[in-house]
Amino acid sequence: MSQTAASSLKTLGVDLLQKQNAHLHHTEEYRENTSLIVRRGQVFQLKLTFDRELKDNDEVVVQLSVGEKPMESNETLLSMNLRSGQDSRCWCANISNTSGKECLVAVTSPADAAVGKYFLSVKTGPHIYNPGNKVVYVLFNPWCEADTVFMPNDTERLEYVLSDTGYIYVGSIQNIVGRPWNFGQFEEDVLDSCMYLLDKSKLKQKVRKDPVIVSRAMSALVNSNDDSGVLFGNWSGTYTGGTSPVAWTGSAPILQKYYKTKKPICFGQCWVFSGVLTTGKIRYHPSFPIHQTLGRDSATQCSWWWGTFQIAFPSEVSFMYISAMRCLGIPARSVTNFASAHDTEENLKVDIYLNEKGEKLDDMTSDSVWNFHVWNDVWMKRPDLPQGFDGWQAVDATPQEISQGVYQCGPCPLKAIRSGEVYLLYDSKFVFAEVNADRVFWQVKNVNGKQKLVKLREETKAIGKSISTKAVGKNTREDITTQYKFPEGSPEERKAVEKACSYLNSSNLAVCESTTPLPPLRAGIQLDVEGEKVLWLGNPINLNIIVQNSSAGAWTINLVASCQLQSYTGKVEANLGSIKQTVQTEGKPVIQLPLNIAADAYMKTITSVEDELLITVNIIAEIQETNEKLTDELTLTFQYPPLKMEMPETAKINEDFTCSFIFKNTLSIPLEKCKLHVEGLGIFKMETIDQG
Repeated sequence: MSQTAASSLKTLGVDLLQKQNAHLHHTEEYRENTSLIVRRGQVFQLKLTFDRELKDNDEVVVQLSVGEKPMESNETLLSMNLRSGQDSRCWCANISNTSGKECLVAVTSPADAAVGKYFLSVKTGPHIYNPGNKVVYVLFNPWCEADTVFMPNDTERLEYVLSDTGYIYVGSIQNIVGRPWNFGQFEEDVLDSCMYLLDKSKLKQKVRKDPVIVSRAMSALVNSNDDSGVLFGNWSGTYTGGTSPVAWTGSAPILQKYYKTKKPICFGQCWVFSGVLTTGKIRYHPSFPIHQTLGRDSATQCSWWWGTFQIAFPSEVSFMYISAMRCLGIPARSVTNFASAHDTEENLKVDIYLNEKGEKLDDMTSDSVWNFHVWNDVWMKRPDLPQGFDGWQAVDATPQEISQGVYQCGPCPLKAIRSGEVYLLYDSKFVFAEVNADRVFWQVKNVNGKQKLVKLREETKAIGKSISTKAVGKNTREDITTQYKFPEGSPEERKAVEKACSYLNSSNLAVCESTTPLPPLRAGIQLDVEGEKVLWLGNPINLNIIVQNSSAGAWTINLVASCQLQSYTGKVEANLGSIKQTVQTEGKPVIQLPLNIAADAYMKTITSVEDELLITVNIIAEIQETNEKLTDELTLTFQYPPLKMEMPETAKINEDFTCSFIFKNTLSIPLEKCKLHVEGLGIFKMETIDQG
């Protein structure tokens, strides 16, 4: 061996200085990860230990590599010579301080560094030191002004980047319910699951710099339709062989199981896709009450099949909320659109067909109106678009329509949706229709053995209502409808719709024109429905259909009304009953027609379908003398007994305490096959307790 080789410097160890780096990079909450997690565009430090003191002529190169065959040519191998100085445009490493055989090194990544999982090594002359499992995770950086995901407001960063629990809003326009959700990105294996998805996307290292491309790829990978992604979507109402979508309480169990099995998890629906995209040990005794060991940073959430609630621990225990997009460092929020249109024909119209009983016909159209639909907004600049479209971008992981050959959607600028600029990337036409389409009702009549379509009414203000997200720093709902659209009927809103129509397919332009308001009815008849808008499960449906005659005329009215059980996507699960009657208005300013449905008519379907269902009533009135037609629609939601929790006001770290989950069946029917789902961030993974 030569004298030079024998005296060359050797690296004996690398200290990632995780605690101090994590504090500076806002990554302390990744509790279970023993690697270094940093944000791009910001310096982090390493401590190198050598076999002797560092000399001026010693060459030391810190290397970071990605993939099986890292190469400098494709940026999968980064080599940083400690003597080469600083360069803000690329990765660099410099000596901060030396002390004996130890050397403190400052590593700086550019603000557009590719996010991912890097393996660390140190090269000194002919020697390369590989410290085994020393891994550096590089994330997007909302704290860095030069990063395209920079978010200037600290309170918003806390909510949209560092929060790991929150609320997803479901229900109906008349009855909006907040569903607690544990995003849980700080939990064990969740970060590795997100990095695995990045690798699975096969995005080249150069494009992993771009949050636009990364968020679009992740929207495809959260569903399993094209690429064996995280969740298998199921809206059938039967979930044998998997977990019912309403049973999930958070993202962490889904991502953890997916990372372990590398197979799609069964099953998901829109709020689960959104929650995953936005995304101490326990001694467990499967009985009431539950005894558990309390760890730090804990939150418990419980779920019955009709909904969930969240229990807040004492104020001494800290909480953070986050989603999978937040896990990668992209600010994100879950968004719910009530009365959400699925416009498959790209004409800004959703057609709804009713038979002669007033019952909705599902098989005549692929268009639909979902009672609610949940997607995500992500925050970023859009250098790929003309100026003016930075900020919130809509991204949807629920597989609805193919985009560029894949089930993916977004990111689409909210500013583009609001102004009707639907020519902009990505999927702006589809998202614009979700919040702006018109709803057209048709009656399908049988005339001489042939189907005849009769237009009943067209609603221009029924779609895209009460668009909701969790408020910043509060457990309350924030209405963000005005971020998506101008007020209905305003000149700005009409202009946006007209502009959007000009970019739609030319074959559909005619049907996209502004609808002329229907003239007032000559007969002066109005329809209304009286009755409880919220129904206790197991009670009969008792409604009164009101026909009001504001004119002095005598009219003959053919009236039909139907009652159907539907899913939140508008799918008809059961026809519950209908009435058909001819009434005379002469001398009767108000006529009441009862519509009564026994509980037995819907209970069999309710118990056989593992979804949250609602009741829709459609009414059609035809005035014989004028041939005028009136329609009305009513939605009824179900109300369920509450689930309560009792626990001490305070708890001590590493000491057992008792939680009691209390449910009293106040319904008029017995409940069977009851299951309680409980999850606690920092305490235990989701447990299912079968109460029979």
